[in-house]
Amino acid sequence: MVSTAAKKTARPVTPLGILVQQLEQILKLAETETVSTELKTSLIQAYHLAAGIDPYLEDCTTPESEALANLSQKTQQEDWSKHFSDGATVRALEQEMLSGHIEGQMLKMLVSLTKSKRVLEVGMFTGYSALAIAEALPDDGYVVACEVDDYVAKFAIDCFAASPHGEKIKVEVAPALETMQQLLERGESFDLVFIDADKSEYIDYFRLLLDTKLLAPDGFICVDNTLLQGQPYLSADKQTTNGKAIARFNRFVAEDPRVEQVMIPLRDGLTIIKRK
Repeated sequence: MVSTAAKKTARPVTPLGILVQQLEQILKLAETETVSTELKTSLIQAYHLAAGIDPYLEDCTTPESEALANLSQKTQQEDWSKHFSDGATVRALEQEMLSGHIEGQMLKMLVSLTKSKRVLEVGMFTGYSALAIAEALPDDGYVVACEVDDYVAKFAIDCFAASPHGEKIKVEVAPALETMQQLLERGESFDLVFIDADKSEYIDYFRLLLDTKLLAPDGFICVDNTLLQGQPYLSADKQTTNGKAIARFNRFVAEDPRVEQVMIPLRDGLTIIKRK
């Protein structure tokens, strides 16, 4: 039986999702106020223009695999409020943590385009992106996925077991920086790194990758949440701690002469980085 927490609609957490919600609220307000027909028509057009983007992307993108769909459903049905890590509720609502269909397909495409065999994921949650990446890897490829929470890691591993690609994923349970340092000491090097973990440590992850051989010479770094609800480009008084951390990270990368990068307004922002 699906819990009450799992049934509730996920709150919008992307710039587009928040914009759609605000336009919807403005439309409702317009119904109670005396506004011109022209203004109301413009508001309706703006709302449909924004609200239609995500459904259209879903419709026109290659469908997710059955294993990914099942993982997503299982994650959404879990009542995460019952689980704790070091005395704190496991990070955030499940719907907000999943990379999701479009980003999963984007990562699969990047793996194929870059012909990556060794992938590092910094921050796994229930493993949607890890499994999506694994599906695109060759039989001799592998993903090392960093996850700090034991319960979440076990949840993901159970989901991976239902997929023939799950055996390509190696889960490391520890703070990501510790795992990355251990991988470096073992002589590991990765063709592609996907970062989606503690926002306050994004610069530390980036530095470790660029300052060492943990990232292969021609490797790529993909960083999630670089638009974080629009906060990085809003005024400072509207930024949360995570929003300020992402703004610092984005500026740090933009000013690093060693790399070139592109920020894509996909979901909550995805930045792709490579060495010059």
